[in-house]
Amino acid sequence: MDWYPPIPFYYGWFVLGLAGCATFAATGSSQVVLGGVQDFIIEDMSWSRSTLAFAATAGTWASGLITPIVGNLADRYGPRGLMPIGLLIAGTAFFLLSGIDSVTQYYVAYILGRAISNPVLIGVVPRTVAVNFFRRRRNIVLAISSTIRPVSGAINIMLYSLVASYSGWRVAYRYLGILCVTLVLPLMWLLRRRPEDIGLLPDGVDAVSETTGLQVLSVDDNLNLMEPEFSWTVKEAFKTRALWCIVITSAIGTVASSSVGFGLKPYLLESGISQTQAAAVLSLGTVLALGNVMWGVLADRITPRKCLIVATVVAAIMDVFLITVDSLPSAYLFAVIWGLSSGSVGSLEHMMIAQYYGRDSYGSILGSFGPLQTMALGLGPGLGAVIRDVTGSYDMLYVSMAGLYLVGTVLILLSTPPERPFRSPVEATDINK
Repeated sequence: MDWYPPIPFYYGWFVLGLAGCATFAATGSSQVVLGGVQDFIIEDMSWSRSTLAFAATAGTWASGLITPIVGNLADRYGPRGLMPIGLLIAGTAFFLLSGIDSVTQYYVAYILGRAISNPVLIGVVPRTVAVNFFRRRRNIVLAISSTIRPVSGAINIMLYSLVASYSGWRVAYRYLGILCVTLVLPLMWLLRRRPEDIGLLPDGVDAVSETTGLQVLSVDDNLNLMEPEFSWTVKEAFKTRALWCIVITSAIGTVASSSVGFGLKPYLLESGISQTQAAAVLSLGTVLALGNVMWGVLADRITPRKCLIVATVVAAIMDVFLITVDSLPSAYLFAVIWGLSSGSVGSLEHMMIAQYYGRDSYGSILGSFGPLQTMALGLGPGLGAVIRDVTGSYDMLYVSMAGLYLVGTVLILLSTPPERPFRSPVEATDINK
């Protein structure tokens, strides 16, 4: 169990890459991909947009119900015990989707795939990998991990659209199923739970040396990797104001970004932009979550909290700007700035949680507020569709989402670092055990 293949760089990067491959395959069931390819299914099946929007909502809410369980399992067993199972279930769901002929069948298959893949392959587990294997580089690695999902979604939108255009949307789902099943065995063989399991410490520090015992490699003056990291329990964390501010901001940002992203392509089509151009704009806005790496660098310099304040303000401004978009250049301008700002909110929130509360209960803390976050994620597409149907335009939606981002800004201003909890010697011993 402690064996790993010899590679010329830190094994944590390899594990992060494997988790990223699983995330890529699983994003075929994500809301942003469904939003980008929904027209192929609607045209073939003669369904309404609301039908697919509520399928996305139901699948996302179902994932929220199991997120607390997945978070706890992620802390106990790591990615090796969870991600291969998640890939098998996601692959089965994709194969089922390729053969459906009714709304009921679509809902069953999509909800199954979305419910499992979101926490196991896209959300909680990959982020727990990043926190477990890295400490000094944690902000950068969390940024990379958070970037994999939207970038994978953007690529999948284009690949799915290409395959669906030539061979049909059913064939596109079938290819996604094959990809998921193909990845199962490599992940079972090569993933690990923590660096300590293979004789390392976070960031690649050698835990054992034949001559000197414990040693520290490549450590800067501000962080001693040999000093145990203080970690809060879930109960302790949820007694702090900061966590609740972060949790509510996470829900707010998720509602705003998912509603805008899911309805962006139909909105651009109504503005006179072609099908291909609208898909390219949506993909650009999604893939620009690559800017998370930039935010990770900034977070190391000015803290994740200050970065998050800037990101939420800019996202609010861009939601209002979207109302004025009526040409391809203005659409691309929106996509660039919106993608760089809104796409960073979740990543920066996860950096704050890791910075404030440590790694031992990181997966459990994320999982604990997973139902609220996924409820917000599922609410976005349905909310956008309802507001569009009721008002006849998207203007009210975009103004409301800008207001939500500004509320999140205020909450993050209030989320100052919490004081460490007091522990009696008995409690400290129990937690260490």
